[in-house]
Amino acid sequence: MLFFVLGTAHADSLPDFTELVEDSSPAVVNISTSSKPGKKSRVPFSEEELQQIPEFFRHFFGAPYGREERPMPRHSMGSGFIVSKDGYILTNNHVISGADEVIVRLSDRRELVAELVGADERSDLALLKVEAEDLPVVQLGKSNRLKVGEWVLAIGSPFGFDYTVTAGIVSALGRSLPNENYVPFIQTDVAINPGNSGGPLFNLDGEVVGINSQIYTRSGGFMGVSFAIPIDVAMHVVDQLKGQGYVTRGWLGVLIQEVSRDLAESFELSKPHGALVAQVMENSPAAEAGVKVGDIIAEYNGVEIGLSSDLPHLVGRTPVGKSAELIVIRNGDRKKLTVKIGELPSDNAPRVGKSSQNDSQINPLNVVVQELNAATKEKLSISGGVQVVEVGAGPARVAGIRRGDIINSINGEHIDDLKAFNALVEDLPEGKAIPILILREGNPAFVVVKITK
Repeated sequence: MLFFVLGTAHADSLPDFTELVEDSSPAVVNISTSSKPGKKSRVPFSEEELQQIPEFFRHFFGAPYGREERPMPRHSMGSGFIVSKDGYILTNNHVISGADEVIVRLSDRRELVAELVGADERSDLALLKVEAEDLPVVQLGKSNRLKVGEWVLAIGSPFGFDYTVTAGIVSALGRSLPNENYVPFIQTDVAINPGNSGGPLFNLDGEVVGINSQIYTRSGGFMGVSFAIPIDVAMHVVDQLKGQGYVTRGWLGVLIQEVSRDLAESFELSKPHGALVAQVMENSPAAEAGVKVGDIIAEYNGVEIGLSSDLPHLVGRTPVGKSAELIVIRNGDRKKLTVKIGELPSDNAPRVGKSSQNDSQINPLNVVVQELNAATKEKLSISGGVQVVEVGAGPARVAGIRRGDIINSINGEHIDDLKAFNALVEDLPEGKAIPILILREGNPAFVVVKITK
């Protein structure tokens, strides 16, 4: 009896989603796309089919041998939701990317052709418009009020099964994913599968707090971790797509990296935090504001930077041309800098070139380095540095320095040439964590070395 009572009490404490689903489902839509057929393709014969064709006649079938297959149109499916009564619909960019026709199916079974208002690849969002009036709309919430452990619910069309409801909790906030620097994802354990993309994520108040976008999977299906774009980020994108058809983002002009425990020690920080500046772009807003390589950005407009991934989200949402205040830690001191935010450009990082053959002597780092020629310096937009040609057992190898790396500075001291490098490494103190700035395949990063006896 005790077991029954406890079980009943536990069941009564779980949320009831029925009213939420009834109220919100009409504003959720199914999205299907089609693309025009490509060129005709040739499907190779199977081994058994080839054996039935005499060798003399095989050249009549062309090369490679096979039968010609008629091209077929491509189709995809996804979800979305209505954000205005006059027919604006929000979904993922990857749901409609490359489509020649987008069909939106409403809850009343109407099928409408949708026009693409605009799309933003960086945030994976797209805004559609259908010709209709007085449509049901979702209620928009505030994703910045979400808390880890909070119940959330998804409605979408996984595998084409319309209006499927799944529920779970928020398992983490502010997740940064590879190649997704400008979206602080909401991580949940809500079951999301192909076809859910672009659908809404609701809180218990029936408000949309995110757009279901990605899953972590090794099988192609749900494995317990899903990611949603915060609705605050999405609506910022929607406003720009409505107004101008494209999205602009704030740009600081720095390359940053995480502050590890060893790096924190080398910069004499009490704990790892902030975004370590590994490179400052020439003529960028950061350069004009006086940001330097080796600075640790600790605050942005009054918001503390705990992880380096926190910074791009904040900068990206800052209006172009607006001033922002940075708190940077430089040589142990906190400095306030004012920067006028620019517009994020599209750029391609340069790659490492060849260097001259003036090798250095063996040194306390146990690396052999050589001078850089003028062409390499110009290509990489650097004024100095030396390139590693050999790494022996010792501090440099332990720190992760590799052959081909360019050493740009040691302990905050810029390296102009081979002579400057040799002078610096000879005077490195023993037992102290020393930050070294390297350039690897065009990307700057700090590593930490400790000289031991």
